[in-house]
Amino acid sequence: MAEHQAAMLSDVPEGEAREFTVGGREIVLCNVEGEIYALQGMCTHEDLPLDGGEVDGTELVCNWHGASFDVCTGRPIGLPATEPLQTFEARVDGDGRIHVTMPD
Repeated sequence: MAEHQAAMLSDVPEGEAREFTVGGREIVLCNVEGEIYALQGMCTHEDLPLDGGEVDGTELVCNWHGASFDVCTGRPIGLPATEPLQTFEARVDGDGRIHVTMPD
């Protein structure tokens, strides 16, 4: 496991999933009341990008077909997705930098 600087807190507005490349992988970061969650960047339903998906509370809705996921756990909570998203540990340091721990 390795920790990578992914973005600045200011790069991830509440209400929208934003895509970043971290450790060679596409992920999305979601800001839920200042808490950052990191998930795989592609929807498990059709392997389409989650970038720009709406975040409502702790629910991420894919723009393509409306599948929804719990950003805290990656668990699918709305069809057509049935497989969970992979999640990654994220933290924000005192300077507003977002760090994500990725598998090697």
